[in-house]
Order: sequence, then C-alpha cells, then structure tokens
Amino acid sequence: MAHTNRLIAGVDLRSQENNREHRTEEIDRKRLIVRRGQAFSLTVHLSDPLQSGHELALVLKQDKINDDIVIRQRTAGGSGDKWWLHQQSARNELLLTVYSPARAAVGEYRLAVELMSGNKLLERTDFTKMYLLFNPWCKEDAVYFPDERLLKEYIMNENGRIFTGSANSMSGFPWNFGQFEDNVMDICFEILDRFNPASSDPPNDMLQRWDPVYLSRAVVAMVNANDNDGGVLVGKWQEPYTGGVQPTKWMSSVPILEKWSKSKSGVKYAQCWVFAAVACTVMRCLGIPTRCITNFASAHDTDGNLSIDREYNMHGQLVNDDDSIWNFHCWIESYMQREDLPEGYGGWQVLDPTPQERSSGMFRCGPCPLKAIKEGDLNVKFDAPFIFAEVNADIINWEIGQDGQKKRLSSNSANVGRNISTKSPYGNEREDITLQYKYQEGSAKEREVYNKAGRRISGPVGEEESKPGNVQLEIKHAKPVFGTDFDVIFELENMGDKEVSCELNMMSEAVTYNSVHLGRFQNSTVNVVIPAHKVHRETVRLLYTKYASVVSEHNIIRVTGVARMSGQEKSILEMVNIPLSKPKLSIKVPGWVILHRKITTVITFTNPLPVPLNRGVFTVEGAGLLPTKEIRISGSIAPGQRVSVELSFTPMRAGVREFLVDFDSDRLQDVKGVATLVVHKTPPSYFPMMPNIFG
Repeated sequence: MAHTNRLIAGVDLRSQENNREHRTEEIDRKRLIVRRGQAFSLTVHLSDPLQSGHELALVLKQDKINDDIVIRQRTAGGSGDKWWLHQQSARNELLLTVYSPARAAVGEYRLAVELMSGNKLLERTDFTKMYLLFNPWCKEDAVYFPDERLLKEYIMNENGRIFTGSANSMSGFPWNFGQFEDNVMDICFEILDRFNPASSDPPNDMLQRWDPVYLSRAVVAMVNANDNDGGVLVGKWQEPYTGGVQPTKWMSSVPILEKWSKSKSGVKYAQCWVFAAVACTVMRCLGIPTRCITNFASAHDTDGNLSIDREYNMHGQLVNDDDSIWNFHCWIESYMQREDLPEGYGGWQVLDPTPQERSSGMFRCGPCPLKAIKEGDLNVKFDAPFIFAEVNADIINWEIGQDGQKKRLSSNSANVGRNISTKSPYGNEREDITLQYKYQEGSAKEREVYNKAGRRISGPVGEEESKPGNVQLEIKHAKPVFGTDFDVIFELENMGDKEVSCELNMMSEAVTYNSVHLGRFQNSTVNVVIPAHKVHRETVRLLYTKYASVVSEHNIIRVTGVARMSGQEKSILEMVNIPLSKPKLSIKVPGWVILHRKITTVITFTNPLPVPLNRGVFTVEGAGLLPTKEIRISGSIAPGQRVSVELSFTPMRAGVREFLVDFDSDRLQDVKGVATLVVHKTPPSYFPMMPNIFG
C-alpha cells in the first residue's frame, strides 16, 4: 500500500503477530483475522513526521452497508460499545492499537488509513481486507466461555469423535472438522451471505451479525438444503445414493464445504451426523464454542403429544410407525448468552441442522437452552417441545385386533434419550451428559418435570395398560461382527405357580439407524410349554447369507419377539436393535513426522467376509496433513486376503494431527481407521531411536 509523494508511505497489518495473539494463526498468517473485544495493532509508516493539526483515522467498510465505521484516536480510552484507537509515535512510524466492541458484527471488513486535517481528508490508503470473529476468551462477548481450558476442545480442536450405534452398543468414529483448513473461513462467510435474509434485506442482516443467536439459526438453516436456499447438504436416508456420496463415507467437513463452494448447490448426501459435524465446523470457525452431541434412542414425535405410538398387528408386524425411535440422532450444542430470554437461560444451547421440522418457516431447530429442556420449560424459544420429546417421550406399543380395536401392550418412560454423549475435552473417550438434559430416570424431580411439560398419552378413553403377567420375555445377544453368523436368544421366564403354554413368534429384519424398515429375512414360530418358576430359551442363528442382501450401510438388525399365552387376549412384545460391528484398518507411519518433510504411510486391510470384495477404494485425509485423496484397488479382494497400499504426503501444519482412512467396496462399506501423528517443527534431538506409529 505504498504511495509515492504521500505522507503515508505504507501500512503494516502485522497479521502474523496479531493472528497469534488472537488465536487465529491456524487459519492464516498473511491475512488479518482478529477476534472482537480484543485489541490489535497496525504500524503506519510515514515519509515525514506527522504535522501539528494532522491526525490519522481508520475507516472500516462492510459490504451491503453504506455507513462507514470511522475510528479515531481517544487519548483517555474509549467505551466498550464503540471502535476506538490509541496511537504511539516513534520517528516516522505510528503504532495504532485498535479496540473493537465485543458486540461488533462478525465477518469481512475492508480497512483503510486516512490522514485528516480537521474535517478535511488529505490522504487515504487503498482498502485491504480484515476479518472479525467471535471471541469466547472475552468476558464482554456473548459467547464468552468461563473455562478457558475447555476452549482447546470446543474452538481449537479440529479432530473430533462422533458416537453412533445403539444405546447398548455405542462406538465412536473420527471426524475432521478442519475449521482452520485453507478457505474454510471464507466458505463459512459465504454460507452466511447465502442465507435468505442476507439477500432479501442485506443491511438488516449485517446489523444482526453481532448476535450468536441470529447467526446460529442462520447456520443450522443453511447447513441443509431443504428450503431451496442453496444450503450445503442434501439429506438422504436410504439407498440408492446415485449422483452423490454415501453418507457413511464422509470423514471430514472440509471436502463437503469445498464442494459446496465450487458447485453453489447442495452436496449429496448427508444424514444426521454429517449435518451436525458440518455445523460444528462452521460454528467453531466463527468462534462460537460448539460440540457434537449424540442422543441414543432418540424420539421423533410427529404429532406433538410427547409419546411415541407404535401399532402392531396380531402377528407382531408393525403397521403404523408415523412416530419413530432413531437408534441415535446427532445435533450440536453451542455456548452463548441469551439476551432474548430471561436471565438464567444462557450456556449450552441445542441446535439441530438435520431437516426434520420447520422453525419460523425454515428447516432448522434451536438454539434452545439445555436448562429449558431439563426443567420442562417448553415455552422457551426455540423449538423446546420438539427437543424435549427427543429425550423424554414415552414409548407406547399398541396391538390392533382383528376387529380393529386398539389395545395397549406396554409403555416405557425410560427407554428414550439414553446415554446422551459427546467427545470428552480431555481425550477421545465418550462423555455422558444425560443428566444435563434431564433428571435421573424415575426420580421425583423427573416426574415433576414431566407433569410441568404437560406429558399426555394418547389412546382410547378409559384404555388401561395391561399389568405385567407371570411371563416375561427378554432377547439376548452378543456383539456380532458384520460378515458372521450369530445367535440371538429369546428367553421366556415363568414366574407363576402354574405352567404356561405359549406361542412365540421370532422375527428378524433390517432397518436403518432412523428406523426405516428394509425387509425381513428370517422368521420362525414355535409353541412351547414353560414350567412354573422356570426359564425357557429359544436360540435363533441369524445367517450372513440371509441378512447381507437386505441390511443397509448402517448394518442394523432389528429382532422382535411376540409371545401369546394360551387363554390371554394380550401379547408380550419385546424388540432389540443389533448393530453389527465393522473390521479394523491398520495404519503404520514409520519414523518421526516432521513439518514440510515427506513421510510414507502403509495402510493394510484384510477381507473378513466369506465372499470376494470388488471396487475397493481407500479414502484418506487429515487436517494439516493432506487434502482428501482416493486410492483404488484393482481387481477383487478374496476372502481372507490382505491388501496394503503406500501413500506419501508432506505435513502442512505442526501439532497433534489425525490421519483418517475409510475403506469402501461393493459388499462392505464404512470401514474406518485413524492414526494420531505428532508433527514436529524440527527433528527431535532427545530420542536416538526412530519410532513406529500405529493406528
């Protein structure tokens, strides 16, 4: 920005120094990226000393707003709600310390330095870009987080874990949020600019960009493409995934955001954890503390009665599942104060970008305070009744008789909203946060909250639930691996004093994680006699040759047992969802990992199935390590055959990094592997031996 024959010879934005102080150097060291409510410094180089009566000022411009922000010197300090600056002179240099308000609008600004004499403009430099983010380290910022140690996780950590499976069989897989990768910040601002209010009323949108509540609603609306607003992701919950990527293949937000930015259209395809992970990336990049949440046994209450009603015929076949229980559902929580609500509702807020229901005309959910959910305050905005039902709804099973009458088989108030999980800030382990959402199941306080929330159970007037009889049914199983045959045990216990005759119907079907039925593959019925005070067991072996053709990429099998006792009208129904685990990948990285020095990894996979695999492909990536890359395997991989591939790359950023691998083929998908690497700036001098790193 040098100007010949002008007093202002140049301006040094001191980007590297400022970005380091503002914890943004991971994003960029060349561009000025600062956080609001925290001072930053510029150096103005002068060709001659500043004359008496002359002064410098800064001018900030925001696109779509006509009024400039003029920042002038204030010797006694400025107020916290306005921009101001302080200057120090040293020969032909001026050090300008700039103070931004903690409620300034986040986004891209254009900055110039002006030389003024009174109200007369003498010189102005060319405009250059700077970027302003939220500041969770600043006490005056609405996103201030009181425990600075945890911001290493909720803002700075690019490596995450997403928990999936079922309430009885949980597992976590790695995810690269990549909020500091090249171009991600620019894409985040592009997402905000594509938000409908940003285009329909730009000045009003820019004026609201100080507010994390407003921006978080914009983000979760734009992460899905359901409103035909150019959103980031297109959801699809069943095969085929023609024209897109199978949701389980994604390992990172970065290629999704890059693809969206290039195509200007929704990226195909996503399911709940992909929506949540991309939203987490955007929020962390903007500077709002955020974490991914998994709710196991998550209710989707379509009629708003706070109960999940499932209707079965006399044979135990589900005939109405408008309401559903998802094996798991993922959303995010972001930390912010709620100036739009009474005091006490700040802190963690639930936000959900998965398109399920509309909120103020758009597919989005939240932010809703965790406190409102736990206390049953369903009038608190936004979308508290829907979220409350996800973690608290009753499950009610009904039997539809031959005459069409509906009889209640059973109800359960403790099976929804279990093991609510997030990644621990101290490692990759699962942290259970269920008690942040609700009081202990069955406690007096929990009942009080239910009554406050207005829980009600639908059903015929006067219909009473049948009391538990003398016979109980339980379904047991081990943790099976996809590709193997495994046993399921149906256990009938007669606790009465007389023997009982019983017809037991045992059904196995494939379902998706969100309870879409894909087809039955094994059914059987037996008649048994259970002696008094005895247990009868029936074992069913589920065969790979039967389930392989119907299971989805989620590899979930639902097993249902219906027991009808002689002389009794009502049946006993029990159901379990069984997730099939995946094999593991081996990753080996020999030697120290040094910044900007090429390393070679070896990835190994063994086919665990009794059939050959075709169209095998490894997908690899890692924040600060390498962009997404595919390695295709030629030919078939025979049963039991081991394949190894080598990949060389040059680490781009120092620190603890995760190298992620996904393997997919025609018969086996979503096999994940991860290796944690420590990228050193220089070779360590204190260990003579060369290590081997495995994942």
